[in-house]
Amino acid sequence: MRLGIFAKTFAGSDPGTVLAASKAAGFACVQYNMACSGLAAMPDALSAGEVAAVASAGKASGVAIAAVSGTYNMIHPDPAVRAKGLARLEVLLRNARAMGAGMVTLCTGTRDAADQWRHHPDNASPEAWADLLAEMGKACALAEPLGIKLGIEPELANVVDTAPRARALIDTLQSPALAIVLDPANLFEVAALDAQRDLLCRAIDLLADRIAMAHAKDRDGSGGFATAGKGVVNFPHFLGALKAAGFDGDLVTHGLAADEAAGVADYLGRVLADL
Repeated sequence: MRLGIFAKTFAGSDPGTVLAASKAAGFACVQYNMACSGLAAMPDALSAGEVAAVASAGKASGVAIAAVSGTYNMIHPDPAVRAKGLARLEVLLRNARAMGAGMVTLCTGTRDAADQWRHHPDNASPEAWADLLAEMGKACALAEPLGIKLGIEPELANVVDTAPRARALIDTLQSPALAIVLDPANLFEVAALDAQRDLLCRAIDLLADRIAMAHAKDRDGSGGFATAGKGVVNFPHFLGALKAAGFDGDLVTHGLAADEAAGVADYLGRVLADL
């Protein structure tokens, strides 16, 4: 597995700065965010120069662009907001390959109009699911001819909040573009070790054929997020289960401070080496 980090962990508004910092901390790849180019995370347009700068920085640093973040609220209650997000997603999809990325990551969304990462009770409604199928179908139609994967992540606050919901989305849309980004800390808040292990094993078994990236974020004992290796997630078990399922993709950490990055790279590198 190749070790990576969210590029925006590091300060900087040009790709050379953030990718050099990623390399110095011990990472071989990044999940890139256009904010690291001094742009909006979801820009309305990208110039040829802006795209080339990311690719050039990757080559100069030796850090691969594993994916580009393209998150917007795919089930926002206002259809006009969804339409604007889809248009911006298309910009990223059409430029991802030139930046060096084969995947754009998404947010399946929430009915909360103010925060795409906050849970809303209507996420479980048939209407929310229908909106997701329609929006994701449009995204797949854009991604498929470009050969770009759409990375979706089961997250408790979003409409795709469990592995079974992710499987249902994949099986319903039947698109080769759909891929899974699996983060163990997004599948539970508080769980005993045995329950955590069972949950992660079942998720990997259900989604193994579509897992294209793994995330490394942690949970503390009270259910809050923590830096990988400093919480309750059993990373040796999680990564061992992924390896046993045949996964050999990128392991990308996030939810940490820049000054913690080298330590996390060392910790995850040791776990991977022990496998």
